[in-house]
Amino acid sequence: MKKFCTAINCMDGRVQRSVLEYMMERFDVPYVDTITAPGPNGVLSRQVDKGAVQAILNCVGVSVNKHNTVGIAVVGHYDCAGNPGDEAHQNADTRDAVRFLRAIYPERNIIGLYVNDQWIAEEIEVPTI
Repeated sequence: MKKFCTAINCMDGRVQRSVLEYMMERFDVPYVDTITAPGPNGVLSRQVDKGAVQAILNCVGVSVNKHNTVGIAVVGHYDCAGNPGDEAHQNADTRDAVRFLRAIYPERNIIGLYVNDQWIAEEIEVPTI
């Protein structure tokens, strides 16, 4: 029985509830492992801070290996202090981060989310290159 999915989300408290609710419904699970950092979509997209990337990957590893997570989302959002930029910037970073994670975890369903200025989580398209 599937029980867990994983959100790689910004630490910003304004986005937490909508992402949690979206993930539970999207993956039909009661539990969401939540990995938070300032602007994690930018961290995973640019991979400049190797320590921050590794910290996120270590947490994802726990979700994958211990909780058998059925899906993973990378989240960008409106008015992000940790990764400043408009929606196009957020979505570009999120798409790059999703592709990065898909290369590591090809057996998992990995999606991108954008939380808009109404604090509503929306799934974004992330085509395979």
